[in-house]
Amino acid sequence: MRRFGIFIVAVVVAAWANVACAQDAYPSQTVRIIVPFPAGSTTDTLARIVADQLGRKWGKAVIVENISGLNVGAEQFARSAPNGYTLMVSPPSPLTLNKLLYRNLPYDPDKLVPITLLATVPNVLDVRKDLAVNSVSDLIAYAKANPGKLTYASQGVGSTAQLTAALLEQMAGIKMLDIPYRGALPALNDLIAGHVDMFFDSATTSVPLFRGGQLKILAVGSTKRIAALAEIPTMEQAGLPGFRSVTWFALAAPPDTPAALVAKINRDTVAILKDQKVSDKLQKLELDPGATTPEQTAQFFAEELKLWGKVITEAHIAIQ
Repeated sequence: MRRFGIFIVAVVVAAWANVACAQDAYPSQTVRIIVPFPAGSTTDTLARIVADQLGRKWGKAVIVENISGLNVGAEQFARSAPNGYTLMVSPPSPLTLNKLLYRNLPYDPDKLVPITLLATVPNVLDVRKDLAVNSVSDLIAYAKANPGKLTYASQGVGSTAQLTAALLEQMAGIKMLDIPYRGALPALNDLIAGHVDMFFDSATTSVPLFRGGQLKILAVGSTKRIAALAEIPTMEQAGLPGFRSVTWFALAAPPDTPAALVAKINRDTVAILKDQKVSDKLQKLELDPGATTPEQTAQFFAEELKLWGKVITEAHIAIQ
């Protein structure tokens, strides 16, 4: 009996040793990062920076695969093998908010494994340059004088842009018309062309267009002004106390990915985000590096769900 017990212990130790060796050898092949957004978006740009740096660190190719459609990309990702060779870089909706919006979601966001928060960026309130408003108060007055006629672009129901517009509607007592697009770039193109009135977009893509005179920025969604738009007030300063809208991007693994493997990917990714050259590159894009632990990332997800869950409930936002 004693010899049998020793045998069992030996088998368990050997199994753990094999797992450890497999993780030490990771990655031994190409790693794929799914981005459920079109190329050219802030999500895509950030994913490519991370992929390039991880590829250098690991000595293996790390490729970005763009899959149009938040749920389509997230569903494909969720069905991937939990071996670290398929990861996802995503904005909030697929990782958190979609479970509040869809009755029959083809995957379970709660089962996706948070690795780290990659970056955050304030949203800014863009308006077409020929719209006769020059401040948030002007915009609110215009919306009240033209109920239901002021149009805003979004990436669809549950997107940060749509939820932020809903928050503005609730706080300002106005009603606007949502015009959905397949990503930020098509929305910005139509805003510049004058086909839509406003758009809550990330500072990353909007600041260069603002400096180029292609659109107006009325306010920023962060609680403090940002250096790139020092002359532009926050939404709070513009008369809406408590208004906050920040886009974030996180790295995640498929369901059931081993904790030890998640910890390794987290350590390597955090090391990259803390590298000064990478940090400087992100800052030029108006992105603030995240570099959180898996536990901190999960807690951040919970806080965001609480914040935007209230907006979703009060606005009766849902997708059948």
